[in-house]
Amino acid sequence: MAVTKPITMAMNTREELFFKELGARIALARKGQNLTQQQLAERLGIAQQTLAHYEVGRLRVAASLLPTLAQVLDLTLDELLGQAPARSTGKRGPASRLQQQVDAISQLPKPKQRFVLEMLETVLAQQQH
Repeated sequence: MAVTKPITMAMNTREELFFKELGARIALARKGQNLTQQQLAERLGIAQQTLAHYEVGRLRVAASLLPTLAQVLDLTLDELLGQAPARSTGKRGPASRLQQQVDAISQLPKPKQRFVLEMLETVLAQQQH
């Protein structure tokens, strides 16, 4: 009797970085759409745990899932894949300082991203009072 093991392909460092960055973009876009992992997973027809693995780069996102993922997250495929800058507001020229900072934050490890997000939410909540 043969023992079956999950098929996994070793990722080189460049691929690992790509899938971690893709996962971070997915998570950021999901949160921007005010969707939980469970809600997005249901729309994609996948398990929530699978989506969680995609968001941290532990699993490769299937190429066949990318068009649906982009559509649900209201992104172009280029934006989802990190091949194009986020949609502009019509301004041209170099990225604003705020956009540069957002881009830098998206490259931070998850715990640091959460810390920055909590700080921003605290400041914004204070502005509403």
